Amino acid sequence: MTPGRRAGPGRARGGAAGAGPSSRSEGTGPKRQAKARSLAPAIEEYLEHLKVERRLRPNSLLAYTGDLEVFVAHAEAAGIEALDGVTPALLLRFAVGLSRAGLSPRSQARRLTAVRGLFRFLREEGRLDIDPAQALRLPKLPKRLPELLSRGEVEALLAAPGQDSPLALRDTALLELLYATGCRISEALDLTLDRLYLDQAIVRLTGKGDKQRLVPLGSPAIAALQAWLTSGRPELVRGAVRWVFVNHRGGRLSRQGFFLKLREYALAIGVTRPISPHKLRHSFATHLLEGGADLRAVQALLGHADIGTTEIYTHVTRDHLRERHKRHHPRA
Repeated sequence: MTPGRRAGPGRARGGAAGAGPSSRSEGTGPKRQAKARSLAPAIEEYLEHLKVERRLRPNSLLAYTGDLEVFVAHAEAAGIEALDGVTPALLLRFAVGLSRAGLSPRSQARRLTAVRGLFRFLREEGRLDIDPAQALRLPKLPKRLPELLSRGEVEALLAAPGQDSPLALRDTALLELLYATGCRISEALDLTLDRLYLDQAIVRLTGKGDKQRLVPLGSPAIAALQAWLTSGRPELVRGAVRWVFVNHRGGRLSRQGFFLKLREYALAIGVTRPISPHKLRHSFATHLLEGGADLRAVQALLGHADIGTTEIYTHVTRDHLRERHKRHHPRA
């Protein structure tokens, strides 16, 4: 499904969303009316909105596309190809079908979130008078605490790549950056040379929605990055390449490429449970809070828009304290 062209002016909001054609500055022609009635082009327009205005990353956009394609298949199987054929009953059957298909509550919630977002967007744009997904409820998700690495496991993981090759220097620098800043793997791989200020011990990260934040670097991360940039990266790069982290051919390092290396390093240090770069982000936040860091400061470092997202780590530290208490207190 290829995102279509974003709608122009004439965006209706609130009570004006259901206004007739005479109240809109455009969209009165037959072609526009046909597009408004058709389900597939409306989805393309929504995807373009997510890409251009919401600035969703390619992976997130791909997930939305796949989830909406599942919904389109459900609607077409019911003989529905137009927006006005989508009813609350159809959406309820879609939700029930996801549950009966054996999808996890989290996967069900993700697909239903995509569908709810689509119809909320169409209602706000004036394509629909009523949002048929307004009453659609998401399944209750079990509270899942972040999985993390112990301090000892982090230290072992950071040392695992070694220093004996350009790729080893790269992986050491990338691991140090992930743990030093708590950044997402996408933020690290998107990092360009002009956003790295080693002389000031600062890195400029670009997070969700293209929001930027400055995050300090510790001396181990600075040393690892300097070693990579001076002794490793020049061996791989030919010409002007912006990315800090490159692959063995000198191109931008991919997520998949680093995931494979991370699993290799984890097994080498005896960590057999599933591991991902995001666990270093979880470990960064939890270890900061365990050390007495302020929750608001951790929120800013992680780039969370809502402090409620950061608060999940306080549950992890409480569990950690309970475990310590149980292990060491004589009357626990």
